[in-house]
Amino acid sequence: MGLRYLVLKNGSVYPGEGFGSPKTVHGEIVFSTGMSGYQETMTDASYLGQMITFTYPMIGNYGINKDDFESLKPTADAIITHEIARRPSNFRSQMSLAEFAEKKDLPGITGIDTRALTKEIRDSGAMEAVIVDSLDEAVVKAAFEMELASTQVAEVSTKTIYQAPTDGIGIAVIDFGIKNSILRALAKRGVNVTVFPATVDAETVLSANPDGILLSNGPGDPKDAAYAIPMIQELQAQLPLMGICLGHQLFSLANGATTYKMKFGHRGFNHAVRDLRKAHADFTSQNHGYAVDADSLVGTDLEVTHVEVNDKTVEGVRLKSRPAFSVQFHPDAAPGPHDAEYIFDDFIAMIQEVNKGDK
Repeated sequence: MGLRYLVLKNGSVYPGEGFGSPKTVHGEIVFSTGMSGYQETMTDASYLGQMITFTYPMIGNYGINKDDFESLKPTADAIITHEIARRPSNFRSQMSLAEFAEKKDLPGITGIDTRALTKEIRDSGAMEAVIVDSLDEAVVKAAFEMELASTQVAEVSTKTIYQAPTDGIGIAVIDFGIKNSILRALAKRGVNVTVFPATVDAETVLSANPDGILLSNGPGDPKDAAYAIPMIQELQAQLPLMGICLGHQLFSLANGATTYKMKFGHRGFNHAVRDLRKAHADFTSQNHGYAVDADSLVGTDLEVTHVEVNDKTVEGVRLKSRPAFSVQFHPDAAPGPHDAEYIFDDFIAMIQEVNKGDK
């Protein structure tokens, strides 16, 4: 494709070789620290509106396969790499990363000094950036004037109610941008799943007679999805509830806490999280640019259950008076370690305990 330029809002310029889609793109530039899992990362709806810098120097070495998608298509705005593998090698591979990016209209740029770029993001914070074909002032200015997504959850949430029926306990999933791996984790446990749009009302959810509620992950600022708070408040008063990632932030907002934008967020895996109740730590998969303010929990019915080992951010909370909790990390992993997959088992056990008490 030839020479293209990554231009940051602060004026920094990184030249590289374009691949995939040739379109100009404007988004928030972030970095992900995983050595693998690029396919799951690119198709994770939580990355909508973001340009992903992969810190590992070579990306694409095992190609793209049919099994590791987290949604039907890439949701990231663009991908940025130091080097892409020319000859992917894996028995599941169906195409190269470059072929996938071209087929799915995903802009990419390679040959970037991703080490220097990541250091700059860490120092200056996540910021707006563009990928353009020219450094002409008018071209760059026009690119930065392109509108950023502000209704991110609405773009990725299901528009219709759908089911994955089994004879197990029933869980209503509120889809704010759900990863397929969450549905796989529930299916593995024989859960009868009904998925609802993010804008659903509590009455519609309760009419399906679920045993519990799961608030999914999703993209963007949780305050942009504040319309879901009354629904969450009504559901948590009647049924066991669990939140993941954006679902964790919305659950916290619904119970009096506040959230804030992090400097550069947590994206990737092997993030160490301490479970304060069990006095042990898990390595976790994470993707979030917002966090719950620990100080805002004072005076609420929430208590902290998990904290990030390195920066002490809130990674889990629970209600003291109701069977409801949430975690900031991804117990489903994909990509990443499966240390925390037991969270799903804890949720199911909580539902079964409530059901037992109702009889």
